Amino acid sequence: MSPEAPRTFLISRTDAIGDVVLTLPVAGQLKQLFPGCRVVLIGRTYTAPVAAACPWVDDFLNLDELLKLPEPEQVAALRRHKAEAIIHVFPNKTLARLAQKARIPVRIGTRNRWQHWLTCNRLVALSRRHSPLHEAQLNLQLLQPLGYTATPPLSEVAKLVRLQATETLGQQWQQLLQQRQSGQLNVILHPRSRGSAREWGLDNFARLAQLLHQAGHRVFITGTAAEGEELADWLHQNAAFLAADLTGQLSLPQFLAFIAAADGLVAGSTGPLHLAAALGRHALGLYPPIRPMHPGRWAPLGPHAGFMVFDKPNCDDCRQQPAACACIRAIEAATVAAQIVAWPPLPVE
Repeated sequence: MSPEAPRTFLISRTDAIGDVVLTLPVAGQLKQLFPGCRVVLIGRTYTAPVAAACPWVDDFLNLDELLKLPEPEQVAALRRHKAEAIIHVFPNKTLARLAQKARIPVRIGTRNRWQHWLTCNRLVALSRRHSPLHEAQLNLQLLQPLGYTATPPLSEVAKLVRLQATETLGQQWQQLLQQRQSGQLNVILHPRSRGSAREWGLDNFARLAQLLHQAGHRVFITGTAAEGEELADWLHQNAAFLAADLTGQLSLPQFLAFIAAADGLVAGSTGPLHLAAALGRHALGLYPPIRPMHPGRWAPLGPHAGFMVFDKPNCDDCRQQPAACACIRAIEAATVAAQIVAWPPLPVE
């Protein structure tokens, strides 16, 4: 490597969108530790737009595309980055083995994954399940072998969770949002979680949409195309309270742009909630008190992020029937609506 070449670090986070968002502080902290360094995020195809929207990420390595190549080409692709270190934030034994074959000098993983004992040369003692720390704080602990040993307060970590929309919002969506009157809020409700979180319930979301509509605000429903089909009857029944059904209509870059142009988003512990928080919009998360799903571990991080959780010591009674979690359903729609209508206006960047 030439003296002028920047130091390069690979961050592997090959799971869901929300998990990737809460890994952004690792990239941001690397930029602070090693000014001028190059950060490459390794992720799945569907998370590429998130990497593109993060100012701390310089490049994206698509694991799905990488694994289509013959193994020698996979190893060569990793070597081309001339990385000083790879940080396995999410364990992937195939990638860990490839990083070893690529002879990346510093390979960081957790001690409690057996494959890391075989493929990594820097092991961090890290137990997530019973830790009192937030997921983003836990991720930062993997920087210990690179000299970062602090456990910063969540308020400081939140400053490193940052996204910026990369596309201009399509004209039809701009016009849709601009139809509001003075004092109206454009509020996104994302009722489904695709199994990643406890759900508040369609009846609660319907009641919230009705209350927001009655208060003079505008409600937009988002979700995947499959979720839109699943919610077809519910959407029809509640059409009078909705400004628009956007399920299946927005690509992820356009979804980011739409969130950035709206006032805020309400959801369970899902990717869209974390995207809204990172974009600097109002982000209100609805959580159960059960560990490790509680907001102490997974709360959204951002300047206008918040959460609501039913006041109960734990939610152990719901462990046997997660689809019928009484604790999260006990959060009252009227209480959620009251918090939303109190949102201060935010400038649209």
